[in-house]
Amino acid sequence: MARELARRYSTMTHEELDLLESILVPMKFAKNELILKEGEVCTNIYWVVRGLVRQFYFKNDKELTEYMATENSIVMCIESLFREQPSQLQIKALEPTILIALPKADLEAVAMKSVNIQILYRKILEESLILSQHHADMLRFESAQDRYQKLVKNQPQLVLRAPLVYIASYLQMTPETLSRVRTAALMEK
Repeated sequence: MARELARRYSTMTHEELDLLESILVPMKFAKNELILKEGEVCTNIYWVVRGLVRQFYFKNDKELTEYMATENSIVMCIESLFREQPSQLQIKALEPTILIALPKADLEAVAMKSVNIQILYRKILEESLILSQHHADMLRFESAQDRYQKLVKNQPQLVLRAPLVYIASYLQMTPETLSRVRTAALMEK
């Protein structure tokens, strides 16, 4: 697993791979099992090996989807992770899921011993911030139809695997609007 992470984010020697491997924690979650509950402090960066996870929060008694991740994606509650404060977000497995946890404290300790692990850590954070910015920009600047088309193009596995109610929430539209947008997209083909 360390090799997969290194291949995606950095290049490492065998010794650095062994060092990284020593801190990785494999975790399994059943469908609908909570990975992180609201009020808990997020202490890990999670790499999705297999499955589908959803990051969400409650507002006015409604669940709102902030992010969804499939294989080879990272998920974390970044504010809780870095401020070491209780998270307002929750992370839940939507399918049987296998994650690799990178405990923040351990990752920072091994990063002090290796420039390449520092680079991996930085690139993981960069990717997370860029994805967050892209999502915020999409919600601000694009129409409902364009948001859906972008999701189909960039993350087709989400469209195929995630419940429509969560896709609608992630795209900040009602399920009814999503239904109309999907129908219109099918008519265009």
